[in-house]
Amino acid sequence: MRKRLEKLKKSAVQDIKAACDEKALNKIKIQYLGRKGSLTHFLKEIGKLSQKERPIIGKLTNEIKRYLEEEIERRSEIIKEKSLKERLKSDWIDTTLDGKKPLIGKSHPITQVLEEITKIFIALGFSVVEGPEIELDYYNFEALNLPKDHPARDMQDTFYVTDDIVLRTHTSSVQIRVMENQKPPVQIIAPGKVYRCDADVTHSPMFYQIEGLMVDKGITFGDLKGILEIFVHSFFGQDTPLRFRPSFFPYTEPSAEVDIGCVICQGKGCRVCSYTGWLEVLGSGMVDPEVFRAVSYDSEELTGFAFGMGIERLAMLKYKIDDIRLFFENDMRFLKQF
Repeated sequence: MRKRLEKLKKSAVQDIKAACDEKALNKIKIQYLGRKGSLTHFLKEIGKLSQKERPIIGKLTNEIKRYLEEEIERRSEIIKEKSLKERLKSDWIDTTLDGKKPLIGKSHPITQVLEEITKIFIALGFSVVEGPEIELDYYNFEALNLPKDHPARDMQDTFYVTDDIVLRTHTSSVQIRVMENQKPPVQIIAPGKVYRCDADVTHSPMFYQIEGLMVDKGITFGDLKGILEIFVHSFFGQDTPLRFRPSFFPYTEPSAEVDIGCVICQGKGCRVCSYTGWLEVLGSGMVDPEVFRAVSYDSEELTGFAFGMGIERLAMLKYKIDDIRLFFENDMRFLKQF
């Protein structure tokens, strides 16, 4: 049996060296070392040998098995190296060709507009502040002159978490928090997400706002107009016409909405501007004395103004987009334009 084993070893080594690819090598491995292979057959015959021969032949068989496994592994490495060299010769690389440029991410159009607006107001001396999106009813409504029974609450379409906790409907709540903790003068903008129960081509249940506040001695409506005129002309262009139109907001008095000449029809009248030639872009007004009383400011000594605008609306007007939902669908064909 020893001679038969040596003969099998010699035959296997010759076959291994003759293997020219992984497929042939794997076939040889199964032939000699597989469950039904030649060496396995010898191991089954060991039980028929005498007690004296059994350990000797068993040891020799295991040694041959380990040796053949090592030879197969070595041959596999040689085949792989040879295959790589042949592939490199055939699949050569032209190093003079331009490489493929990786796709570089860019800011979302809403982020771009938000950053542009923020930079304009920072240049005018405003500081950026933030506040919680899950807000107390007191900060979102009551301190802004909107008590529990105020009919203007119906205008907000609020998401209520509990009777006293809401998803904020505007970032005006941040203004209250700032005034509670800061003595005048105050000159801030509060950008962030807000939430309302509304969804169609021009409304989203979650959207972005920037609200601004300036409080000090001697602040007038003229200061408000000056700041907003600078903003409109910086954002939409120097030739953009604008007007202030009387309006109502519970936390400002007097209040005004700011309209710009329609960017779609250039003021001639179209479906977008309801054929008026004007588009509303933001709300504003002088801070109501009731709001000052809520934060213990002296309304006899101090005056101030506030304003607020929706970022998506401004982005739609700037880029002439007619459906707000495009901002949130993550369609790369749309986003790549920005």
